[in-house]
Amino acid sequence: MNRFPLSGLPLMAPLLALAACGTPQQECIRMVSRDLIVVERLITETQTNLARGYAIAERQITVPSFEDCTPYPTKANPKPRVQMCWDDEVRTQTYPVAIDPAVEQAKLNGLLTKRSQLNQSLAPAVAQCQARYPE
Repeated sequence: MNRFPLSGLPLMAPLLALAACGTPQQECIRMVSRDLIVVERLITETQTNLARGYAIAERQITVPSFEDCTPYPTKANPKPRVQMCWDDEVRTQTYPVAIDPAVEQAKLNGLLTKRSQLNQSLAPAVAQCQARYPE
């Protein structure tokens, strides 16, 4: 038995395709499906955390780097001397974070319930968009 049902994905494919388009109807549908798209992303992340046994977090770190800062040639100085300077480079670093599987499973159950509710309310909202902006 599949531990992580993906019943919402068939509905998501057309919605994600519409998200890249720009007609008024498509923009309206994208707006009314925004919450569902977020919930789907959170479901996937939570399922991955449970399967992996830990979460992945990100932090910004600053790393010193030695950069070429030679001035551009000018009429007064057509061949400037090569110069190197220290600069700070910001990088994103990932690291593992411990999770409580029971809490993560409860979060997943809540997200699955929310997805079901959003799927039920999405059809009338999409119909309103189609009526408001016929193509």
